[in-house]
Amino acid sequence: MTYPPNVRTAPEHERAQPPVPATAPAPAQRGVLSETADKVRAAATTEPGRLQIIGAVLALLVVAFGAVTAFEIADRSSAADDVVRRSQPLSADAAAVYRSLADADTAAASGFLAGAQEPPDVHDQYERDIKEASRLLVKAAANTDASTKSGQEITTLNVELPRYTGLIERARSNNRQGLPLGGAYLRYANQKMSNVLLPAAERLYAAETGRLGQDSDSARTLPFFSLGLGVVALAALFWAQRRNYRRTNRVFNHGLLVATAASTVVLLWLAVGHTVARSQLHDADANGQQSLDVLNHARIDSLKARANENLTLVARGAVLTADGKSDKYETDYNTGMKALGEELGKAGKLAEGTPGSEPVKKAVSAVSEWQSRHRAARTTDDSGDYEGALKQIIGPKKTTGESFQRVDDALEQALAYEQDEFTRAAKDGRGALWGLPAGAAALAALAAVATIVGVNRRLSEYR
Repeated sequence: MTYPPNVRTAPEHERAQPPVPATAPAPAQRGVLSETADKVRAAATTEPGRLQIIGAVLALLVVAFGAVTAFEIADRSSAADDVVRRSQPLSADAAAVYRSLADADTAAASGFLAGAQEPPDVHDQYERDIKEASRLLVKAAANTDASTKSGQEITTLNVELPRYTGLIERARSNNRQGLPLGGAYLRYANQKMSNVLLPAAERLYAAETGRLGQDSDSARTLPFFSLGLGVVALAALFWAQRRNYRRTNRVFNHGLLVATAASTVVLLWLAVGHTVARSQLHDADANGQQSLDVLNHARIDSLKARANENLTLVARGAVLTADGKSDKYETDYNTGMKALGEELGKAGKLAEGTPGSEPVKKAVSAVSEWQSRHRAARTTDDSGDYEGALKQIIGPKKTTGESFQRVDDALEQALAYEQDEFTRAAKDGRGALWGLPAGAAALAALAAVATIVGVNRRLSEYR
């Protein structure tokens, strides 16, 4: 008996299904940069493709050279313009504020010493100084951000100056009435000037002079990036022309030759122009601003010394130094005269061999005369002859006042000379950069066009 094989039939859902063909993976999308790189590699396998690549690189280099030169020199030119038109004038104005305040204090003390009837010329000098200081502070405030250090000092001066003038008016009023209280008001005004106004003016001058130094340094910074890019662009142009000569035996490619000439002009203009500008701005600083700084301090020292000399007679020994051994104003006078001598020594060295040395020599001679006359006046006062000493201090002839005026006039003359020297050199430095940014951009565009024309001329030979 035959039995059917014991075969188990698989369920319907388990029966083998026809194989599903595998789906081919989608090709990865290529980036723009990859496609571009492939095209460049493909082009580089043929001479026309290589020429196109070389032309594009050369055009890009000369355009980059012109753009970077225009940007860097525009920045240097702007800094040089700031030196001439903003920072140096503001520095000079700050020094003038200091001088005007110190001179006003000196005039106030001189007028007080003259007695109840203040000489009209002394009074007018005081008024001119106060008006000049006020005018310059308004001008400085209009050109300075109030949040800066300079702005804060200007605010301090604008607040304290009216208080000072109020004290001077009280001193005058009491002096006209013959009241001793006038001397106390004058001394208090001098303290406000010495401890508040003049230090604020000195800080303002230091801040503005510091900004001048920053602008000068910025204008003199070498344009390394522009110079380096220019050298690279010229090297690439020379290489391209040498390659062209070796492959074709043609000496010149007119387009590349024009591009090389234009790039050479830009590089030479950049190198020579900035070198001249750098030299002139250095000369303005070394032979102008440094002398101005020393002379400004010398003039201020002379004004402060004169004020202390007058106050020595006003106080008549009522104000002593901290140790109580010496007259404060006489001590301050001697300190000021010592500082004045040191500043004049520096000024003489800086001006050596120039016409500016002559007024400095006059100032040195006048200082020596002033000190000699001051010693004589102090001897007279110490012997008990106050009126005789007063005549030696504020009299019309052969007085310390006459010597002081000679010092002040000589320093003013020296300052005017050094200011002219600074302005001339700084303007020459700024002028050396004139037209370079626009010229560099225009010549770079010309070089780029000439490069493309020159390369296309070679490409046309393959068509």
